[in-house]
Amino acid sequence: MNNTLLLNASYEPIKVISWKKAISLFFLEKVEVIEHYDADVRSVSLSIKMPAVVRLLRYVKISRRKPPLSKINLLARDNYCCQYCHKQLDYKSSTFDHVVPRSQQGQTTWDNVVIACGTCNRKKGGRTPEQANMKLKIQPQVPDWLPVVNVHVHRTLPNCWLLFLGDSD
Repeated sequence: MNNTLLLNASYEPIKVISWKKAISLFFLEKVEVIEHYDADVRSVSLSIKMPAVVRLLRYVKISRRKPPLSKINLLARDNYCCQYCHKQLDYKSSTFDHVVPRSQQGQTTWDNVVIACGTCNRKKGGRTPEQANMKLKIQPQVPDWLPVVNVHVHRTLPNCWLLFLGDSD
């Protein structure tokens, strides 16, 4: 694993950084190591565990801005799940679906686009969910957050990150 989860002083996740950056921040006394991997990082005179989770020693105010509309952000908002059949998806197997199709003047906006599997997207076609007799899992809306971790499935996250990312599984 080459990445380290960076937490604010309040233990809120900020972003993912490289383990090299985490070690630099540690030696600059800007972070403390909360969790580490089993792997060692060695120099000529030093051997330390590779940091998995680090916490800033000083609180940094993060401005919350609206995330850009992108496939990876849609996947995060829709929990990597088809919004019609609830099948788990990854980046490659997922598609955009316009709730109100573009052929019916639907726009490509956060509140009109969902993630769907290819089968459901083809089945729905150029119709609304009601016209296709399909039910949306949730009504799409603009998220007020940015994903901290851009991964394709939660199972790929290190276990030691899950406590800090609010994963309840």
